[in-house]
Amino acid sequence: MLKEFKAFINQGNALDLAVGVLIGAAFGKIVNSLVVDIITPVLSLALGRIDFANRYIPLAGQDRALALADAKKLGAVISYGAFVNNVVEFLIVAFSIFIVVRQINRLRGPAPAPKA
Repeated sequence: MLKEFKAFINQGNALDLAVGVLIGAAFGKIVNSLVVDIITPVLSLALGRIDFANRYIPLAGQDRALALADAKKLGAVISYGAFVNNVVEFLIVAFSIFIVVRQINRLRGPAPAPKA
């Protein structure tokens, strides 16, 4: 079994997958920084200086003037600001992957016609 595992790890696909996961993790950090540090502040400014990171709906009667962390300590909250940030991150990652796959497909040329 150890030999089979070693053969599996040494296959190109497993190594490519490992490299892809590592690059994906690093890319995720870059996208997170892009969303949190650049896009969200610009969006916040355009929408009247709304701080999305601290936007929430209190479910346990908390004062809406509290910071998100303090409101969470006092009870349940729906932190929709974090959700908005995560949706923007997802859209950026999905669009980036789309662009990469599109470029790869252009380099490969048209797909062969299916055989009848």
